[in-house]
Amino acid sequence: MSEQLFYLATVPFESACQINILPEKHPAANLHGHSYTASVRVPLKSAEKMSQEPVSFLKAHLQTTVEPLNYTLLNQHLDVPTDENLARWIHKKIDLQGIDRVAIQSTHDCGVDLDNNGHAHIWKRYRFEAAHQLPNVPSGHQCGRMHGHGFEVILHANQNLGSNRPVDMGVDFEQIDQFWKPLHEQLDFACLNDINGLENPTSEVLANWIWQQLKPDFEQLSWVTVYETHTSGCHYNGEHYRIWKEQRFESALRLTQVAENDKRRQLHGHSYLIRLHLTAPLDKVMGWTVDYGDVKTIFKPVYEQLDHHQLDCLEGIEEADVTSLLHWIKARMADSLPQLDRIDLFETPGCGAVLCWGEEGPALPD
Repeated sequence: MSEQLFYLATVPFESACQINILPEKHPAANLHGHSYTASVRVPLKSAEKMSQEPVSFLKAHLQTTVEPLNYTLLNQHLDVPTDENLARWIHKKIDLQGIDRVAIQSTHDCGVDLDNNGHAHIWKRYRFEAAHQLPNVPSGHQCGRMHGHGFEVILHANQNLGSNRPVDMGVDFEQIDQFWKPLHEQLDFACLNDINGLENPTSEVLANWIWQQLKPDFEQLSWVTVYETHTSGCHYNGEHYRIWKEQRFESALRLTQVAENDKRRQLHGHSYLIRLHLTAPLDKVMGWTVDYGDVKTIFKPVYEQLDHHQLDCLEGIEEADVTSLLHWIKARMADSLPQLDRIDLFETPGCGAVLCWGEEGPALPD
């Protein structure tokens, strides 16, 4: 698949809302409020038309777009202010061409991603506490010992109401809650190895197991995401597995190809977040696609060049912007980690770029 580059920006806003089409007893039918985040994404070909650095340009335009919503009642701006309808409102109002995706996150645990074809995926996050061990790992592997995690699961649902249909509510978050509830009762405060089908409870096996339990009755289910830790996890859509491993690094830089009055010409720094995505077939014996520990080990030599260094002084890089850094990292990882097919790099929360040369998979929320 050909390489694609996307730029992303995220801004917060505070608003109240009331979803009047829901039954009276539904909590969202009452007047309530959220600390929202809105995100937009554009591909490289659209960003090339921008008059300044893409991420800053995107963030400024998104901030201007959502400012009328900040500290207001959303019902004054749109009739049914669901997350999906709010994403459609922002997509329509933002004064930018080529927007590839708009996302709304209304809470830490739920939100929606809307693509440029008006196709939406809503998602809801859940947590359970469980023990497990992996029986087939080599002797001495830490995951062979009985241990535990606060697992997180995201259920993604294919909404697809369409912007021109007279329907304002498809899958409700509380409907997803009802699908999840029986599984939570089985998984929470349990040893996963004791559950039928989870004798080798890797992230991949667990994601597949959840898919098999839910999909027959939850037709709109599009992806299952399992966080084994805060920095690693797996997506499964009934056919393909995608895993990710993320790390943070603290670095200094200065940019030379920005405007003379741009503060980024000065020496400054960021707490970067990098996320490596990999696609590979399932090893049926090990129960995983690639060991998360192996990903971290293979990435370590590159990580050590990035962390606590001045990035514009790296050998082989002329400018330390996110675009150049992504290509620099890819060039140093492609041979040693051939399953790698996407890298996310964020300078600040929700603001950065994605370099992708494989299937994208679902977006990960903050």
